[in-house]
Amino acid sequence: MRIERIARDKVRIFISYEDLERRGIDRDEIWHNGKKVQELFWDMMETAYEEVGFEVAGPISIEAFTMPQEGVVVIVTRVPSLPARKDEEDESEETMDFELPDPLDSNFVFKIRDFEDVVLIAHALVEYAIVTRLFMYNEAYYLTVDENSMSDDEYDSIWAILQEYGEFSGLTPTWLEEYAKTILARDAIQTIADRFSLR
Repeated sequence: MRIERIARDKVRIFISYEDLERRGIDRDEIWHNGKKVQELFWDMMETAYEEVGFEVAGPISIEAFTMPQEGVVVIVTRVPSLPARKDEEDESEETMDFELPDPLDSNFVFKIRDFEDVVLIAHALVEYAIVTRLFMYNEAYYLTVDENSMSDDEYDSIWAILQEYGEFSGLTPTWLEEYAKTILARDAIQTIADRFSLR
């Protein structure tokens, strides 16, 4: 298990498949809220407090996604109990995630700062039949990608392309649907690649 504090109210936890096996948890079981998974979560929170001073207090948002070779990445965010006031909307995105994500939601989100990079990503990923949507918030773009629409063999390549031009975001698709502007509600990658050519 490896823990990184990536913001005042957010930590990223890497759990290898070997760690899961030692705890008697198989890859599919991680998505179910069984006793072993609950014990693992509280062990993670205890370790996060001991190693980086991250303490669970109040509501939290939990997001998890798998990487075929490495293991599972879990992002835990302390969130306010009420949405930000209008005069607080310019705060960083780390304080914007108000809802506990659906644990069955297979979508993850990447933040892309420039539209040119969105176009580059689109052309790099257009060969993959992945399900994507595009949103805009605070002059940045947010691409949601459905993990279930890619194969294990494709995962690493797609992830590498997204990381090259963007950064993983702690915002959830549910939050984006409510607070961000929807640019493309479906087929975002295919649509952008069709409409915008590379310079």
